[in-house]
Amino acid sequence: MSKRSAPDRTTDGQAFAKASGSGAKRDENEANDIGEFEDAWEDEIESDEDVVDGEAGDGEDGMDIDEVMPAIEESEERPPAPEAFIPGTHVLGKDEILEPDDSVYIMRHSMNVTWPCLSFDVLRDSLGDERQRYPGTAYLVAGTQADQASKNELTVFKMSSLHRTQKDGDDSDSDEEDDDALDEDAILEFRSVPHHGGVNRVRAQPLPPSSPLPPPSQPYYTATWADTGKVHIWDIRPLIESLDVPGYSWDKSRTNKPAFTIDSHGRAEGFAMDWASSGDANPSSLRLLTGDVHSKIYLTTTTPSGFNALSQPFTSHTSSVEDLQWSPSEPTVFASCSADCSVQIWDVRSKGRRSVAGIEPAHESDVNVISWNRNTSYLLLSGGDEGGIKVWDLRNVQKKGTTEVPSPVASFKWHSAPITAIEWHPTEDSIFACVTLWDLGAHLMNDAPDGARDVPPQLLFVHQGQKDVKEVHWHPQIPGTVLSTALDGFNIFKTISV
Repeated sequence: MSKRSAPDRTTDGQAFAKASGSGAKRDENEANDIGEFEDAWEDEIESDEDVVDGEAGDGEDGMDIDEVMPAIEESEERPPAPEAFIPGTHVLGKDEILEPDDSVYIMRHSMNVTWPCLSFDVLRDSLGDERQRYPGTAYLVAGTQADQASKNELTVFKMSSLHRTQKDGDDSDSDEEDDDALDEDAILEFRSVPHHGGVNRVRAQPLPPSSPLPPPSQPYYTATWADTGKVHIWDIRPLIESLDVPGYSWDKSRTNKPAFTIDSHGRAEGFAMDWASSGDANPSSLRLLTGDVHSKIYLTTTTPSGFNALSQPFTSHTSSVEDLQWSPSEPTVFASCSADCSVQIWDVRSKGRRSVAGIEPAHESDVNVISWNRNTSYLLLSGGDEGGIKVWDLRNVQKKGTTEVPSPVASFKWHSAPITAIEWHPTEDSIFACVTLWDLGAHLMNDAPDGARDVPPQLLFVHQGQKDVKEVHWHPQIPGTVLSTALDGFNIFKTISV
């Protein structure tokens, strides 16, 4: 983002500057007649039909001689380059606004919605993996936070016509004279079902990598954590089909009511939730973890006849459970974080439903979010209420009963606001997103410009312009593409940095 002075849009209360009063005045006698209005700014150029009085001229031929004006020399001075805005270092002035620098975006689109969607998840599609061509298409599922409980919805969005961002100086005659070079507004389509109560979090079931969507006759489940204390599981597959097939009619009895509701938490609402599957061997075998504000974690599994909510909770936290993550390599292991400042590691096979290892304290305040690295399975990210980001090597985490607190392998205190979203890149094990983009493998250059040392060398990119960002996710099938949601809608973007 760069900053510039906001234009002065009003002058003496008018939308535009007042016109000069130096225009020629109409003769008083003509002024009383109703006829053609005179243009006060009319160019003083004689028409072909005007008669020239030869005797009135000052020149020999009776023609006025225009005064010769000196040639206007072009200034060699270039306008000042936009100044990069660094949060925490720079402060916007009263008459300054942030303006995106499109030269650093490959693709960037903003989309507004009726009600804020403070949680969403990216849906897999059948358009292929490692997609590089534009315009792109993306699907996501989100839940609303409306002003009344009865107005809330669970919505499946289809973002299409995601064209490249056009930059100044782009050559329109380049060889890529196709849809990649167009610069059009993105299209946002959606299908919604009623949802009683606000949606605290949304998570879609995992599908095996490189696998297409299940056919419309099979379910594609999404879970919602409602502020009513209920966790609902929905089948959204027909909603996706209706976005792709014109005139498709779906069975509302299948979509408008939850396929299953978890009542284990009573009236305690929550935010923490994560799915896992048993892999390619049995992708229909699902496991869902849910954690509430009363420090309890419950496990729900699938059976041939449906869902089974286990009644015994996991209890080692002493405050609200904020986030949950299944291990990418061990199907019985998961991690949790809490407002009690700790990160806990669990094994569902352990007796007593107690954690087997932990980091206490992991942060100096609430631990809001965690992310488990899918490529290097011993790395865990955590984000705290104090704005800190930490990277943990789980090989250094001791079993319960030891007093030694491990040290993070990396720690960043660049953010000043609470960290509410964090996620490892799906294929690059050193890169993660947190509204800002980071690379643990980056090192400070010796020729860094003045002021650059105030910024961590691992900080690749700062995406700004949204109001109070709540969640950020990478798109697993469009490399380097990030989606974010905030109070003012969704952003989808890809930068030159990743």
